[in-house]
Amino acid sequence: MKKYGIIGKSLVHSFSKKYFEDKFKNENISDVEFLEFEIENIEDIKALIKDHPELKGFSVTIPYKEAIIPFLDETDKVVQEIGACNCVRIENGKLIGYNTDTSGFLESFLTMYEMHYFKAIILGNGGASKAVIHALEELSIDSLIVARNPKNESEILWSDLNSKHFEDANIIVNTTPLGTFPNIDEYPDIPYSEINRHFLAFDLVYNPEKTVFLQKAEKNGAKIINGYDMLQFQAEEAWEIWQK
Repeated sequence: MKKYGIIGKSLVHSFSKKYFEDKFKNENISDVEFLEFEIENIEDIKALIKDHPELKGFSVTIPYKEAIIPFLDETDKVVQEIGACNCVRIENGKLIGYNTDTSGFLESFLTMYEMHYFKAIILGNGGASKAVIHALEELSIDSLIVARNPKNESEILWSDLNSKHFEDANIIVNTTPLGTFPNIDEYPDIPYSEINRHFLAFDLVYNPEKTVFLQKAEKNGAKIINGYDMLQFQAEEAWEIWQK
């Protein structure tokens, strides 16, 4: 039996297992199994691979999309460019890293895209943030990164985000896990009053369906979208990669 899976520190929020199990059932795909692997440290990936020789591939979620890279034998062009990996194919014992978040976000974003979108405020600077920025660059949309711990001079602190930044943008994307089940009352600490009907608010979180972040943005007239379509798009691409 071929096995696939997902790794993360906590997977209580993840719909990946259900998504793939439904896919296997609906498409009559037999002799396969999708597993969840909660690992405390990324170094545990070595033992996981050794203990599951039948594993053919796995998805990578928070907080390991960047940390997994040193453990990969090969990476695709996107992983090399952005430094984040969310999909791994195992071939002859080698771990080959890909990024399907980029294309998954792009496909989902394009369902809501309007020609007047020109700049995005990106909340968070982790692996998911890198994928989003890369996708937006393909549409010539600039990004401002807002983070609790800025990594360079081009990123700003949460507390420094002000009305001027909102005047210069009309997209806001939450790439942080804030608001994810079971911590559904959490949300990014930003001036929501600055979001208006000209904005598109995109939350990569899909569980719950409408986070507090999206509720607050919608209340101010913004168009909103969660991360479920992105999940589906990136999962289907991951499946194609695993079948190579």
